[in-house]
Amino acid sequence: MLSKLQEIDMKYIFHPCSQMKDYEKLPPIVIKKAEGMYLEDENGKKYLDCVSSWWVNLFGHCNKRINKAIKEQIDKVEHVIFVNFSHEAAIELVQELVKVVPKGIEKFLFADNGSSSIEMALKLSFQYHQQTGNPKKRKFISLKNAYHGETVGALGVGDIDIFTDTYRALIKEGLKAEGPACYRCPYGKNFDCCDAQCFEKMEKLILENHEDIAAVIIEPMVQGAAGMKMYSPKYIQKLRELTKKYDIHLIADEIAMGFGRTGKMFAMEHSGVSPDIMCTSKGLTAGYYPMAIVGITQKIYDAFYADYLEGKSFLHSHSYSGNPIGCRIALEVLKIFKEENILDMINKKGEYLNKRAKEIFKDKEYVGEYRQIGMIGAIELVQNREKEDFPASERAGYEIYKIALQKGALLRPLGNTIYFMPPYIITEEEIDKMLIICRDSIEEYISKR
Repeated sequence: MLSKLQEIDMKYIFHPCSQMKDYEKLPPIVIKKAEGMYLEDENGKKYLDCVSSWWVNLFGHCNKRINKAIKEQIDKVEHVIFVNFSHEAAIELVQELVKVVPKGIEKFLFADNGSSSIEMALKLSFQYHQQTGNPKKRKFISLKNAYHGETVGALGVGDIDIFTDTYRALIKEGLKAEGPACYRCPYGKNFDCCDAQCFEKMEKLILENHEDIAAVIIEPMVQGAAGMKMYSPKYIQKLRELTKKYDIHLIADEIAMGFGRTGKMFAMEHSGVSPDIMCTSKGLTAGYYPMAIVGITQKIYDAFYADYLEGKSFLHSHSYSGNPIGCRIALEVLKIFKEENILDMINKKGEYLNKRAKEIFKDKEYVGEYRQIGMIGAIELVQNREKEDFPASERAGYEIYKIALQKGALLRPLGNTIYFMPPYIITEEEIDKMLIICRDSIEEYISKR
């Protein structure tokens, strides 16, 4: 029996990234209230948010500090055109942001969301080469299984079939390098102690095409939507060395992995090298406001700096670029990181998550691998000791998701990967609860097969 709100929702709303026919059996859960780690629906049932509501929520729902910052900003200025105008929140934000981003990132552009920031990064790289005497550099390289967003340009550097197949005719396809496959490593190595032998595939592609390549784009350390595939920082180090040699930009897509998720402020820090262009979003505004920022080097900035009539301006804009409310939230996020020692918190809680996950899932036949970095844990779900995948037709992850909802937890598997990406405020007791609900949900699904 649908509630009145569910009836209206089903009548008018086309929900993202889902098949609406599924909603006939599992209607949308209407959330009326949220606080801390929990979402509360219209019937008063609570759900532990184990995925940070699509990887965006860092400090819990209805965070008092962020709420206060928003209220104060609304009483000053809600929005102002960002062409020929600026405001305190944006100026203060970039002043703090430049202190924490990888070395060499010195200029910032504002966008509305992650996909838009990727579009900006690709266009910036392309235009840079056109304006600096390298007009042949028009192509991009990305990794197989990459995800960089769902706008058309972003799909061109993506490689997950469910997102790209339908739109092949629209997409200007980039080159794809066979990337790290650490779970079933063909070299028999482990990503946390290997020498990134798999880089030879990327190296070959760059050597064969470097005259035509504008940029290589990667999700540093973790390929998120591919199933939280984690790989060696040495891969990034080798990539940075080669891209510098051939005047190719390295674009770091830190949209999901930035702002502490991997245990460092930005995932690139694990490699000790810096990108030429960096895209951030999601955690930037802690789940409160759609905003993204693209960071670039002074060298790239200089290629666009000229008299207007030379036609070198970067003419890419969004109506809500540099929105004051979003900027004030992002500034508060940076203050919370600094004043509440968030990175220490992440690493301590990450150690606990790793320890307890390995205890709770020890010797479970359905766990092909448990992997973790920072506050991301992932279970590779398999049918047996031979690491045989569950058939896609069974939709095992979706079925486990439904069972977990009944038990009071929001888990959102990626295919046969079940992952944990909770807000950083999660307690040890809540970590235990999350893991136990996950285990019980998997075992209930398996028992019903």
